[in-house]
Amino acid sequence: MASLTEFDREQAILRQLEQNGRVDVNELAEAFKVSTVTVRKNLEALERRGMLRRIRGGALSTPMADEGAFEFRQRVSPAAKRAIARHAAGFVRPGDVIAMDSSTTCYALAEELVDVQPLTVITNGLRVSQFLLSETNATVIVPGGVLRRASESMVGFLSDVFTGRGRVDRGFFGLVGLSRERGLLDISPEEAHAKAALASACHEVYALFDSTKVDRFGMHPFVTADRVTRMVSDIGTPKAVHADWTRAGVVWDLVDPDSRLDGSPRPTATQPRRRP
Repeated sequence: MASLTEFDREQAILRQLEQNGRVDVNELAEAFKVSTVTVRKNLEALERRGMLRRIRGGALSTPMADEGAFEFRQRVSPAAKRAIARHAAGFVRPGDVIAMDSSTTCYALAEELVDVQPLTVITNGLRVSQFLLSETNATVIVPGGVLRRASESMVGFLSDVFTGRGRVDRGFFGLVGLSRERGLLDISPEEAHAKAALASACHEVYALFDSTKVDRFGMHPFVTADRVTRMVSDIGTPKAVHADWTRAGVVWDLVDPDSRLDGSPRPTATQPRRRP
């Protein structure tokens, strides 16, 4: 393996933890062609962010209490996120009022909406709002609250902002995990509360997530399954999970990250059996 940057080493460590549940310092040093001291520093940095638990000679996987820096998350499954965003953009029409959270998939969606106008976007995501302000003519509304650095989002008592101010056409949300019993999940209670407030004002709710999120652990629900209008993920989604949700009547579209807009097939919607 060629010499990697610190970020690339951390990403490789997390992928190995996801696959095997543990990593070994000596094996990592050999694979990365760096010293064991460098690997230990990488493990220490990841442990400080709650992304693993160090043990003698290596580290173990652990449920993440912090979803990680925006730049880190943005470089996870980028092709899938772009395909999901392209597909989701097809549901947004000129004149819509939409809500978007602080997820990197919603940031990719913002990039797909630069030519949709007029458009009003309500978002608690700082990166999303900055992009829309600089690159589009959209009217951007950012609810007040407390700045959460981990997700670069505004959290707090956002429900007060939306009460009595009408309905939002569509809301788009990333997630950390899925549960048929509890719905869409996040790891942070503050983030889940903010997303729940945004979703409560939306006429339609769309879940946007790459397939790596399907088996992830999430503690705090923010939208129940019966409130989900549509879910969009990539074709890496486990078939059994997809079938379980669609049997319950939830529309779940699967997109191909290798699809292109230059004449090749576009992602197609999956049409499940509807509720009786």
